Amino acid sequence: MFSNKEKTQIHKKMEINVIAKNTSIVGDIISEGDFRIDGALEGNIKTKGRVIIGTDGSVKGKIESINSDIEGRFTGELIVQETLTIKATANISGDVMIGKLSVEPGATFNANCTMKGAIKELNQNEESKTLEEKTAS
Repeated sequence: MFSNKEKTQIHKKMEINVIAKNTSIVGDIISEGDFRIDGALEGNIKTKGRVIIGTDGSVKGKIESINSDIEGRFTGELIVQETLTIKATANISGDVMIGKLSVEPGATFNANCTMKGAIKELNQNEESKTLEEKTAS
């Protein structure tokens, strides 16, 4: 029914790594799959998937992911290519660079936030103004 290639692609999308409650890790993590953190991590995570920090989870370091959902504590640098979802129980501080942002009421969000879409739009406006100035001269 499925070819071997299709099975491999389906399997890769379903990988979920978990740092369980009452577990502490110090170090860097690189992964292809999703990551759920219910324990504590001091270090960096780089993944092509989603990073979820559970209600009891905490991360101090840098996260680079496609999407991220945060319910617990995060301190550091957060780079999310697509959507960052911040739940009501979340506490975030540091520097955040995202594509889209969703924040539930009650969340604590003390961060410098840059939205990539806004930067792209701003650069396009500046380029069009520069082009207009050149043609007007």
